[in-house]
Amino acid sequence: MGEKSLDRLVQRNGYRDRIWETRAGTIELRIPKLRKGSYFPGLLEPRRLAEKALTAVIQEACIQGISTRSVDDLVKAIGMTGISKSQVSRLCEDIDERVGAFLNRPIEGDWPYIWIDATYVKVRQNGRIVPPQGG
Repeated sequence: MGEKSLDRLVQRNGYRDRIWETRAGTIELRIPKLRKGSYFPGLLEPRRLAEKALTAVIQEACIQGISTRSVDDLVKAIGMTGISKSQVSRLCEDIDERVGAFLNRPIEGDWPYIWIDATYVKVRQNGRIVPPQGG
């Protein structure tokens, strides 16, 4: 152990301490850091997917105009301890950057469009005013 060998492909360079919240309680993990490449334990892959799903839910809630307080209530309703305003803001920074890039993009070239104008008039039918039939 720890011996130098030409057969070794990579060497460990310490650990990253991580906390894993489970239904059974908090587990402290020491994930190896590698000199070349990276290592992510397979047992944490479902956690990574769950975090992506939670991030997507929080971002969608913000897009729909839900307040940070309501997002905190939402997170608590799905069984977590809650989320701070700063965490919500940090998770939504990516959306802000993408929206900013979209709004500030150059508009060049031809942009075909259709202009539709319509008048919607209610009609009197049997003494009552109703919307027109058909479409």
